[in-house]
Amino acid sequence: MPRFYLDAALRAGTSVLLPEDSAHHAVHVLRVQSGDEITLFTGRGGEFAARVASIQRLKVLVDVLQHHAIERESPLQMVLVQGVSAGERMDFTVRKSVELGVAELQPVLAASSVARPKGERAAARHAHWQKIVIAACEQCGRNRIPTVRPLVAASDYRGGSGSKILLSPAAELRFSQACNADGTAFTVAAGPEAGFNAKEEAAFLDSGFVPAKLGARVLRTETAGVAALAALSALRGDF
Repeated sequence: MPRFYLDAALRAGTSVLLPEDSAHHAVHVLRVQSGDEITLFTGRGGEFAARVASIQRLKVLVDVLQHHAIERESPLQMVLVQGVSAGERMDFTVRKSVELGVAELQPVLAASSVARPKGERAAARHAHWQKIVIAACEQCGRNRIPTVRPLVAASDYRGGSGSKILLSPAAELRFSQACNADGTAFTVAAGPEAGFNAKEEAAFLDSGFVPAKLGARVLRTETAGVAALAALSALRGDF
C-alpha cells in the first residue's frame, strides 16, 4: 500500500492535500487513483489509514480515516557517523541506513573526502539527505523520521553515546567483540572513500571510540557502515 509522509498534524475524519512532490509521485509513478487506499504518517509516531478522495492534476485530496499506533523501530539506538562520500555513494548509505533502523545520521567531512560541500552547498546536501531519509521511511514502513545532523569536520566530532565503534580494517578487535557490551545504544563511525587520517582517528579515540574490523576484507565506504548496522541488528537487534 502506498505510504506518504506529511509534515502536519493529522486527525481522523478530516481531509488533506498531499504535498506537490508526493502528489506527483502518487499520480505519475504509483498511478494512484480516486478511491485507492493509502497510508499517511507524520513522523510523530503511528500511521493513518486513508483513502484518495479526488485527483485534479497534481491536487490529490485524501480522506484521513483511522490512526493505528504501529511502530517499526529497531530496539537499538543506532547512530552512524559517516565520512561524506561522493554522489550516489552517500545517498546509498543514507537510504540503506534508514532501512536498517538507524536512529540518527551524522555526516562528517574528512580530509580525504572527495565531496567537500561547504556553505550553501552543505546546507543543500543536508536537505537532500533528509529528503532521502523521508523517502526511505515511506518505502520501508518506518513511522518515525531519523535525524540527519548538520555537517561537521571529522576531527571536530565529539559526540556519540553508548558503545562507540570506529570501523578500521587495521584493527585487531573484531566488530562482533566490540559490540558485546551491555546496553542498546551504539555509535558507529565509518570513513569516506580513502578513510580517516591519523589525526581524525586520534580524535575518535579521544572521544571513546574503539577500533574494530568487519572481517579480513577492506569494504567500500558505501558498504562498511551499512554492513555494521546490519551486523548490529543480527547480533543485538531484531534480525
